[in-house]
Amino acid sequence: MTLRRLHGPGRLLVVEDNKVNRILLQRGLEQEGHIVTNAHNGREALGLLRSQPFDIVLLDIEMPEMNGFQVLEACLQDARLREIPIIMTSAMDELDSVIKCIEMGAEDYLTKPLNAVLLRARVNASLEKKRLRDEQRKLFDTLATSEVAKELIDKGFSLGGKHVDASVMFTDIRSFTSIAESQDPSETMELLNMYFTLMFEPVKDHGGIVSQIAGDGFMAIFGAPIPLANHREEAVFSAIEMFELLKGFNQEQALRKKVQIEIGIGIAAGRVIAGFTGTEQRAIFTCVGDTANLASRIQDYTKNVGKPLLINENASQGLPSAIQRDFLDSILFKGKSQPVSIYSVKPELGA
Repeated sequence: MTLRRLHGPGRLLVVEDNKVNRILLQRGLEQEGHIVTNAHNGREALGLLRSQPFDIVLLDIEMPEMNGFQVLEACLQDARLREIPIIMTSAMDELDSVIKCIEMGAEDYLTKPLNAVLLRARVNASLEKKRLRDEQRKLFDTLATSEVAKELIDKGFSLGGKHVDASVMFTDIRSFTSIAESQDPSETMELLNMYFTLMFEPVKDHGGIVSQIAGDGFMAIFGAPIPLANHREEAVFSAIEMFELLKGFNQEQALRKKVQIEIGIGIAAGRVIAGFTGTEQRAIFTCVGDTANLASRIQDYTKNVGKPLLINENASQGLPSAIQRDFLDSILFKGKSQPVSIYSVKPELGA
């Protein structure tokens, strides 16, 4: 059984300026069950690659306007295209051309006239590698955020971090222990999964990432690994949307005669060190420093004052008037040498 039958047809782009070669190559690949799109030159090929998904590119070297080397280089410089395997094709049977293609990052090299058996084997092998990479990327996106996955793919993994300006958010479900004790564990798991599904969306929509999940709470970062100039605003807007979604969720829970939940959110903006922490065998992307610790303390303090959304003074600076907030108090948190000004934010947008 061939790889093609195991994994289904591939979406192939054939880039070839010679019409006869293009037709014959397309026919042979379609007979193998693949879906084939043609491009007459390099510029057309780049346009197609940026507008449609492809599994493999078969790219001729000798073409007018943009030769194969130029197209290959453009693809490798584009983060969206560099994962697509590119098989170079050429009538040039010269070792220097082969070496240049491989050194530049081509997946493989075939000389014309193309041998049908060899072409089939190279295409199937490249498809297998592409699908394995796609599965790895999907796994990255499941176990980490897409931003962290991109950081890993683009820069590789290394422990440590760098100083960045960011906003850190901590959330917590109120009286979760009592909720868990009052129902079957399977109901609690279902509740948490629905809750996280809803809460993670505003974080993502506002440029944040969920860094850690601990029981019924989680930590989110706005400003790393992707910098955000307006990280304060995005973090607070995200929190407000979370409360709006929670309101709708509780209405649905009431109709189902299921438990309703309340949450507290603390946000602190400031300087943090963001990066991978742990060991070479197990690590997470997170941020550490006084700002992260303060966000956790602020979230805890929401329980004391009965205010669901609290932020520090740094986070309050520069927020638009639509976000209503009031100075609450200056609090000397445990481990701090100076009081911290805390603001209460109305968990809905003003008129």
